[in-house]
Amino acid sequence: MAENENAWKAVDLGGSVVHPWHLDQFGHMNVRWYAPVFDDASFLFWEKAGLSMRALTETHGVHTVTLKAETEFQQELLAGDCTWIKGKIARIGGKSVTLELTLGTYRTGEVHAIYRTVEVFVEARSHRSCAIPGAVREKLDRYRTDDG
Repeated sequence: MAENENAWKAVDLGGSVVHPWHLDQFGHMNVRWYAPVFDDASFLFWEKAGLSMRALTETHGVHTVTLKAETEFQQELLAGDCTWIKGKIARIGGKSVTLELTLGTYRTGEVHAIYRTVEVFVEARSHRSCAIPGAVREKLDRYRTDDG
């Protein structure tokens, strides 16, 4: 079942600063520096949802692992750019959640990169994929808008 991509609330996940050591020979932030920014934001999304990896493991015996991650670069980031990151659920499946994280700058207000990641739920002990626990799904549903 396809979900309305606008049916999910965006969550503020903080931001970062582009430093001179993040630049490549072309004068913009190198691709290698996007990964830690988006990885941290992914963990912050779960934390803000009340579903930290610790809470998932201790309460439900599960946690998530990244199955797939892709970054769509739209504009260059320059030294001194202060960035913001917002995240939302793009899809909830039976065993996975797809997150969409957007990175933009305060300088222009424009989006510079979009990161999509498929997070699969696994049993903490066996590391085998499993269904999303009902209580977890209920917490995630709080991020659905009236359009969904």
